[in-house]
Amino acid sequence: MEKEIKMNGEERKMNLWKKRLRALYDYRFLIKQLVTKDIKLKYRRSFLGYFWSILNPLLIMMVLVIVFSNMFRFDIANYPAYLIIGQTMFSYMTEATNQSIFSITGNAALLKKVYVPKYVFTLSKVTSSLVNLLFSLGAMFIVFIITRVQFSLYMFLIPVVLVEVYLFCLGLSLFLAQISVFFRDIQYIYNVFTTAWMYLTPLFYPMEQLPEMLQKLIKIFNPMYHYINQFRTLVLQHCMPSMETFLYGFGVAGIFLILGIWAFQKNQDKFILYI
Repeated sequence: MEKEIKMNGEERKMNLWKKRLRALYDYRFLIKQLVTKDIKLKYRRSFLGYFWSILNPLLIMMVLVIVFSNMFRFDIANYPAYLIIGQTMFSYMTEATNQSIFSITGNAALLKKVYVPKYVFTLSKVTSSLVNLLFSLGAMFIVFIITRVQFSLYMFLIPVVLVEVYLFCLGLSLFLAQISVFFRDIQYIYNVFTTAWMYLTPLFYPMEQLPEMLQKLIKIFNPMYHYINQFRTLVLQHCMPSMETFLYGFGVAGIFLILGIWAFQKNQDKFILYI
């Protein structure tokens, strides 16, 4: 009897996940339209349009290289490439999560009129930011060519790092999106948090500049350090990151994704009362 109950419970869970995956597939065209709309809105009435996705990270990198090369004498080989990798990856995370905070409240009018799975709005924000990241990779490879970075087969593993970051950002975005429905001030708190997060991630300085205790804490609690470090290892050191780093990256991404989905699904039926 107990075995039958367990089997029925497992079957219900499997059927529930099948329905969710089927719904995701059924709404793929809506997700595509939302992603396209976000990208077009970002560059609407811009003279250079999509070209800004390449030009913007290049200009920011040039400013940072000039500033930090003169103010601080970091012993980093190929500093421009080191800097643009960290800057581009961290910018993706902040853009994806900041846009996702308003993904539910910003579509309140539509959600009140018709039934649409609420998570598609958050998913589309993270995905549109990923498209912008792919454009920014163009700027990154321009820097690689100019600074004579040696291309290697290890660069073909870059998509693996992007998948890790995407899943991590999706989980964090789902969590933030559902919180913002009930607590709108989260956007201001999160802005302060990401500023501190940026300075505690070795984007424009070497990890060795920090005290040993702080280095240990960053390696344990800062997933963005690991994603950026994986990318830099593949490109600048021409070798495979350690398996522990990959396991950490996918493990943290999985934990955040599960937490984000759980929190979102638990509270999504209440959204209509607060948006």
